[in-house]
Amino acid sequence: MPLARIAVFRTIAYLFIPVDVFLTTAWVRAHAAVPTEYYQPVLVGQWLPLPTPTSTVVHVVQWALVAAAVAAATGRAPRLLGTAVFLLYFEWMVIAMSYGKVDHDRFAFLVALAVLPTIGRARWRDRRPSEAAGWAMAVVLLAVMLTYFLAAWAKMRFGGWDWASGSTLAWAVLRRGTDLATWTLEVPGLLLAAQWVMLVLEFAAPLMLLVRSDRARVALAAFLLGFHLMTFAGVMIIFLPHCVAILSLVPWERVPEAGRRLGSRIGIGERAQVQPAGPAPPD
Repeated sequence: MPLARIAVFRTIAYLFIPVDVFLTTAWVRAHAAVPTEYYQPVLVGQWLPLPTPTSTVVHVVQWALVAAAVAAATGRAPRLLGTAVFLLYFEWMVIAMSYGKVDHDRFAFLVALAVLPTIGRARWRDRRPSEAAGWAMAVVLLAVMLTYFLAAWAKMRFGGWDWASGSTLAWAVLRRGTDLATWTLEVPGLLLAAQWVMLVLEFAAPLMLLVRSDRARVALAAFLLGFHLMTFAGVMIIFLPHCVAILSLVPWERVPEAGRRLGSRIGIGERAQVQPAGPAPPD
């Protein structure tokens, strides 16, 4: 894949981290005030000698992560800063998920942070194809796919077929539904059918790996992002880190070219051509 695609996606991913830390998951830093005896590390936190999240540890990880992410977004020292971002975000997620609640929307984003440092330098206008870039984006696509497939597996593992045949979505709409979703409660069988459709689509997620062309990737990204936006509009739930990982499917290197074509269509290029050229240089 072109290195420019990596350069743009890497900037998006790294700049999202301050948004995530201070807005979307601001509750993580509240663990700084939680007594340490409530810390029950997830399995990977039990395997690794990670520090117990005291107040000092939480705040140091928070600010070090934000600083590293902002620095990495500049594109400088991509291997060093990218590795630091991944390790700090990894620890941030261990702190977040070790108090009884584990979110599955972080998996693909965390994988993206892990593979981005393997590519090295990449600039926004560098259209050269890179095998390392292609491998990294294939890994992110695999992680996106597994997020959906393993979500369906978890539904069957913990809820069984009752998840699809019960009142799962009806309960979600009753608890969190907006005006855009409450009408579905009055349509018999609609939410039940939606549950089965959702389950079938999640189990069919491995078909994503057959997507090869850029046009198909854009269509897949639009479909997935549209699904998450629709979910947010209906029940106010959105998986922002996962949505950022989905953006890895977009051929970002084509955006400047598309912008130039759009400009020529609306006449920007033509107006630029008729501007006075100024006095000719002396002989």
